[in-house]
Amino acid sequence: MDDLLLQKVTIPGPTLASLMHRFSSFTSDTDGLLFGRVSHVIPSSLSDDSDSTSATSTSSSSSTLVATITGFISSGITSSFYDSSGQLDITSLRHLVHPSSNHSLIGWFSARRLSALRPSLREFAVSQSLISKPQFSFPIENNSLKISPCIFLLLTTPFPDHQSLIHTFDYRVFQFRTTSKTFDAKPLDVINIGPAFRGHYSAFCPNSHLPYLMCDPRDSPMKEDGNLRHMKKLSDEQKELDMYVEGYALENLRKLMGSQATSYTSGLEELYEKMLGKLNSLARLVESSSARVLEQEKHNTKLRYKVAGLE
Repeated sequence: MDDLLLQKVTIPGPTLASLMHRFSSFTSDTDGLLFGRVSHVIPSSLSDDSDSTSATSTSSSSSTLVATITGFISSGITSSFYDSSGQLDITSLRHLVHPSSNHSLIGWFSARRLSALRPSLREFAVSQSLISKPQFSFPIENNSLKISPCIFLLLTTPFPDHQSLIHTFDYRVFQFRTTSKTFDAKPLDVINIGPAFRGHYSAFCPNSHLPYLMCDPRDSPMKEDGNLRHMKKLSDEQKELDMYVEGYALENLRKLMGSQATSYTSGLEELYEKMLGKLNSLARLVESSSARVLEQEKHNTKLRYKVAGLE
C-alpha cells in the first residue's frame, strides 16, 4: 500500500515556543512524542466561469492532507521510549500515550545540541519502528482512511559562532515513508502571524498526564498536621496584628470610602495619635537606655584604669 503523502505540517506558535523553551531548559539532549491530528483538506475553488464541472474535478483532485501538531510530551532525557538500537519500548510508550486524550500520537521529536540538521541512523530506526505498529494508527479527519505516526520533528542548535550573540534554533520536519524507507522533508507552517490566526493561541493542549495514585492526599495525616501548623501560624500573626491596631479591624477601612467616611475619620485619627504616642514613648525609652549604656561604659573605664594603676 502506498504512503499517504502530507502536503505540509502546521504548528501553533505557542506550541513551538513551548517546545523550544523546554529544549533550552534542559542541560542535555532530549526527545519526546508529538500529538495532534491529520486533516483531509479540500480547497474551495469557486469560479464565475460556466465550466463548473472542470472546476469541481480540479478541486477534488487537489485535495491534500495537512498534519497539525497541538501538543507534546518530553521526559528531559533521550531514549525515553526506545532502546539503543531504536526499537520501541511498548510498555513505556503506552504509559506516555494516555487513552483518554483527545489528540492522537502523530509522531515524535528529537532535540540535540551542536549537531547537523539531518536525521541519524537511530532516529531512522525509531521512526521505522513507530510507523510499523498498527495499534498506534489513527483516523484522518474528514476521511475514512487511517494513518500511522509518521511525523519526525528535529531541533538542533547550530555550531557556535563567536561573533554572534544571538541564541538561535534550527528545526525541520519530516515524514517517514515506508515504501521508500526515507525521510521526506515537509514545510512547517507556524500559524501565529496575522489576525486570522489569533484563535490558534488557545490550541495548545498539554498531554503530560500525572500518574494515578492509590492514596488520596486529603486523607493523609501529614497533610492534616501541616494544615494545623499553618492555621496556628496565621492565628498568631493575626493576634499580633490586632494588638498593634488596637481592635481597629481592617474591614473598617472600607467605611472610609463613601458617605459614611466622616463618622469614621475621627476614629482613624485617634488611632494615628495613639501610634504617634507609642513611637514617642519608644524613642524616649531608647534615649534613656542609651544614656544608661554610656554611663556604664564610663564606669567600666574607671574600673580598668584603677586596676591598671593609672588612676
